Amino acid sequence: MVGRSGCGKTSLLNVAAGLVEPARGVATIGGRPITGPGSDRAVVFQNDALFPWLTARENVAFALRLRGVPQAERARRADQLLALVKLDGVGDKRIWELSGGMRQRVGLARALAAEPEFLLLDEPLGALDALTRERMQTTLLDLWTASRVGVLMVTHGIEEALVLATSIVVLAPGPGRVVRTFETGFSRRYAAGEPIRAIKADPAFAAARGELTDAIFEGEAA
Repeated sequence: MVGRSGCGKTSLLNVAAGLVEPARGVATIGGRPITGPGSDRAVVFQNDALFPWLTARENVAFALRLRGVPQAERARRADQLLALVKLDGVGDKRIWELSGGMRQRVGLARALAAEPEFLLLDEPLGALDALTRERMQTTLLDLWTASRVGVLMVTHGIEEALVLATSIVVLAPGPGRVVRTFETGFSRRYAAGEPIRAIKADPAFAAARGELTDAIFEGEAA
């Protein structure tokens, strides 16, 4: 989901998470009505909600404990999940020792520990520098390719939306509404082996960026 501030992106994500009830109508996900938070969904916010006094491994293991995973298996499973987000060897580090990008990866690993059907991501890369942000984009694409978990993501980044999404919903404020939906195949090109920078350098990517930018501004003017 993309759009200017105040158009309802985070509100819609909170409805999908079951944290907020829709003002009217019924919200569904995976064909099922949303009646509240559920184990089929895991949320990752822009500001990580990790426990700073625990290690990276212990943060992930906490989610495994909530799932009822036996204590003897938690450390091994936590390390597997950390490896999945490219954090091999950092399990013993405290959260406060990690960079912003590494903390977001721990948050993703902890979310995946719940084995959700859907990941709900609220600007998870918004506070990162440009280089770390691009690395995290590849991490998200690799996770999606490996797990095929459904992902609903809020972002202000137009390029980010194009490179990560298979479908982009443009929202506009006053009142919050959907003004356009784009289908895009750039993420599938990455999954097929094309480097992310080659995708972004493609003239077709630049054209799609311009079209998406125009849709956001046109939605505000409507």
